[in-house]
Amino acid sequence: MSGSSRRIIEVRVRPRSGKREVSVAESGDLTVSVLSPPEKGKANREVIELLAEHFGLPASGIRIVRGGQSRLKLVELTGP
Repeated sequence: MSGSSRRIIEVRVRPRSGKREVSVAESGDLTVSVLSPPEKGKANREVIELLAEHFGLPASGIRIVRGGQSRLKLVELTGP
């Protein structure tokens, strides 16, 4: 039986971007572009959704640990 692992990553968010995507720069920086505006947690929910799809994790395995109201966030990934 394998255990789960936890990893913290830094993510830059582009709200109201006109497209939904996760992109990785050559430097390894991760940018998440979302359609939602940064109000009432809408963009954060979409960020979690996209990161879950990108990493093949359930949304419950993604948590914003810092930067909830900022474009630069620290995100915890929990999964196999």
